[in-house]
Amino acid sequence: MKLYTYFRSSASYRVRIALAYKGLAHESGYVNLPKGEHREDAFRAVNAQGLVPALEDGGRVFIQSLAIIEYLEERYPKPPLLPSSPADRAYVRAVSGIIASEMHPLNNLRTLRHIRRAFKLDDEGINTWYRHWIAEGFASLEALVGRFSGGVYCFGDAVSVADVCLVPQVYNARRFGCDLTPYSTLVRIADGLRADPAFARAAPEVQPDAK
Repeated sequence: MKLYTYFRSSASYRVRIALAYKGLAHESGYVNLPKGEHREDAFRAVNAQGLVPALEDGGRVFIQSLAIIEYLEERYPKPPLLPSSPADRAYVRAVSGIIASEMHPLNNLRTLRHIRRAFKLDDEGINTWYRHWIAEGFASLEALVGRFSGGVYCFGDAVSVADVCLVPQVYNARRFGCDLTPYSTLVRIADGLRADPAFARAAPEVQPDAK
């Protein structure tokens, strides 16, 4: 397997966690987003969408972080990242979707660059935008996760895709100086998991392209 990744990409971070948690060996292809390497022909030949992550496995390329994680879950089911019950899986997917499909697209690099240019925003304007959408998403997640968390994980007593999505989002929120005081459940879960060996190996600051 080969994972095309960028150390600060939260979508790539999710897939790195999933690969580490499942103990799947892979090589890495580093794609520098600020330098625009994702728009170059060489990378678009891998992923026509021009985004990371992209995962090569078995002669095929898989894109979109949640789709990649679902693929890994089906192809390499142990240890699992989804609960056994259909109802529980639906809950975990909903939490993951709030982060990956609602929060992240509003705050990713290409969105921030666009609103900076289109609306002539300075750094404070960008940060205000970012913090607003973090607060919107985390407020609902704090209430939702609080109902189903066993205290250590987003759901029950095991790591799930919800945790895989939460940890990168909390990491990025801190990078942008968001006030996380109202979200004690989310912060407790994310901070606890960052010490887990699989999550620690996937952390942005320890990636070779972070140097």
